[in-house]
Amino acid sequence: MSELPNRFEKHIEVTQKNSIAVDLLASESGLSKQCIKQLMQKGAVWQTVGSKTQRLRRAKKSLRQGNTLHLYYDKAVLDKSPIEPRLIVDEGHYSVWHKPYGMLSQGSKWGDHCTITRWAEQHLSPQRNSFTIHRLDRAANGLIIVGHEKKASAALSNLFQQRQIDKRYRIWVHGYFDQNASTKQPITVTTDIDGRHAKSDFAVVDYDAEKDRSLLDVSIDTGRKHQIRRHSAELGFPVVGDRLYGTIKVEDNLQLTAYYLAFECPYSHQQQVFNLLNY
Repeated sequence: MSELPNRFEKHIEVTQKNSIAVDLLASESGLSKQCIKQLMQKGAVWQTVGSKTQRLRRAKKSLRQGNTLHLYYDKAVLDKSPIEPRLIVDEGHYSVWHKPYGMLSQGSKWGDHCTITRWAEQHLSPQRNSFTIHRLDRAANGLIIVGHEKKASAALSNLFQQRQIDKRYRIWVHGYFDQNASTKQPITVTTDIDGRHAKSDFAVVDYDAEKDRSLLDVSIDTGRKHQIRRHSAELGFPVVGDRLYGTIKVEDNLQLTAYYLAFECPYSHQQQVFNLLNY
């Protein structure tokens, strides 16, 4: 048999009653059953039942005629190992984590084993489902909330949408950031991102003369894609380690940390404050 490519996808219609998922996938894809089981655990196998498509992790799942299996094999994705995050607090309905550089906020059809949500599902006790509430760039690090019930996830997502969560970030940027020297007021950027309103406030915290870098505190009202990185670069102060919007090439990780979250818990109705500077 010819060697399989490093990336391919397979879509298999179930034509026989009581077919077993791992057997059918192995016979149709050319992959071993052990490999199929690993793919399923890493979130690269899906099943369509009617109009609904979901990940399928049970190797011995008995399939119904007319359903469709989807296998997404990408060796580069599957060979990656998750980077361990740090649990800040487990509130039952949701948990708060410190996501490290390189860990994903959510997966793709090619897998989810390197995501914060999958890590939470596999490591919290008691075990629970996990749902994405908000995202943090793969290259960034910091606080992220993971939901464990659909109702809780919807409630917390609504807080983000209604801008009822105080989000603050720390970034190191290249150069000396002169923050309105006379008034010391934050510098505000309101340039739209992808046609949508975006607002970021930048305030200087410190300056490292040896490295010629400034530490900034950033607050945002909105959460557009790469908002802080794009607005910071627009000011002429790209974030250190930014390979997308920066002009100075360094080997550092992206120096952007989501260090602060504050909101009213939709269950206890108590103010929740999480600050990485205190841990």
